Amino acid sequence: AISTCDELLFETIDGNAERVAELIELAHDAYTSVLKYNDENSLSCVLTMAYFTAPGYYNIVREMPAGKGFADFAFIPRSNAGFRPAMIVELKYNQSAETAIKQIKEKKYPDTVRQYTGKILLVGISYDKKTKVHICIIEKAEN
Repeated sequence: AISTCDELLFETIDGNAERVAELIELAHDAYTSVLKYNDENSLSCVLTMAYFTAPGYYNIVREMPAGKGFADFAFIPRSNAGFRPAMIVELKYNQSAETAIKQIKEKKYPDTVRQYTGKILLVGISYDKKTKVHICIIEKAEN
């Protein structure tokens, strides 16, 4: 489980959105009750478990006040983060990952973490209740 968490973090940093979606889907299946599987809060809890090893390199803030709203997750690099960029993660339930990325940009979430790092990744993760498919989009923030 720990190596999977490490893999998820590295795949996110590397921009491998397809693999990130696969690993989130595996975590969603493993860590969520069948009774509470289908909502954004469950997906948020899954991310907390899936990125279990990330706090070794990041301060992770859930529902971080950012720009014109609240970012679902902000990964702020610690001093030992090395090459790891800051990341803003937005979750969507029964909406597209494109909608998540659009929200990050429109609400200017990256502005809040610019002081911590040069490179910022925008990560949109969606879950569709009907198809039970997770989709991920990863982009670099524009400076």
